[in-house]
Amino acid sequence: MTTGILYLVGTPIGNLEDMTFRAVRTLQSVDAIAAEDTRHTGKLLQHFQITTPQLSYHEHNHAQRLPELLGRLSQGEAIALVTDAGMPGISDPGYELVKACVEAEITVVPIPGVTAVITALTASGLPTAQFLFEGFLPAKPKERSLHLELLSTEMRTLIFYESPHRLRQTLQDIAQMLGATRQIVLARELTKLHEEFWRGSVEEAIAYYTQHDPKGEFTLVLAGAEQTTPVLSESALIAELKQLLRSGISRSQASRQLAKATSLPRRQIYQLALEIPESPNSELDTSSVAEKS
Repeated sequence: MTTGILYLVGTPIGNLEDMTFRAVRTLQSVDAIAAEDTRHTGKLLQHFQITTPQLSYHEHNHAQRLPELLGRLSQGEAIALVTDAGMPGISDPGYELVKACVEAEITVVPIPGVTAVITALTASGLPTAQFLFEGFLPAKPKERSLHLELLSTEMRTLIFYESPHRLRQTLQDIAQMLGATRQIVLARELTKLHEEFWRGSVEEAIAYYTQHDPKGEFTLVLAGAEQTTPVLSESALIAELKQLLRSGISRSQASRQLAKATSLPRRQIYQLALEIPESPNSELDTSSVAEKS
């Protein structure tokens, strides 16, 4: 028997004009729509004159609803999964349904749409080549601080979601665990009429939101940790060189490797390498001839 298809349909995060033609067509054609909040999605469906029946699927009922959805999909129905805003499966129980469908060999088809993560990142002005999306930080203060501590050396741009009532405390925790001088961008009301990007340091953000009440859901884009170059004494450099040479590589290779790790001039490190006596069992490092020439 042919199984059905689960469609992951992206919906607008604010501006209804971000709804795609493909998303509308898919929601019109499926047998049912599994929605995070049927009242919220109902307004979207009404706007686009979509009459497909809905059923609720959210964090409080997903364990009970999952078998029903799998059963309907196994019988050949097509079901669309939507969240209140953005792509389903991001910081919501959509992941559990997708995982179950994959395990049951039920086809999963994404219908891409806008997401707050990428929308905020691309307009932040912070590096976009590599980033780490963390979703919502833990609600309990101790767990949140421990989690931030783990991210203290992360050099990729960091992205968080945060609610308005926890924003001030989260900024304080970021300042304490990751540093008050880090650059941060706070995006709110994305794609809406009063879309806003606040940019500055973490300590400046704390000062600003001490004077202004946070309103709306926030996406925080935080600069990653700056790369630090280890500072080694001459004796420490020689010790590192000896260890590299014992591994069987040449003086030239060891110098090049250590220069890359410390950002010191390769020739400076190579001169130190030449002062290290050869092991009686080691082969002559012929690279020294080329290095001197």
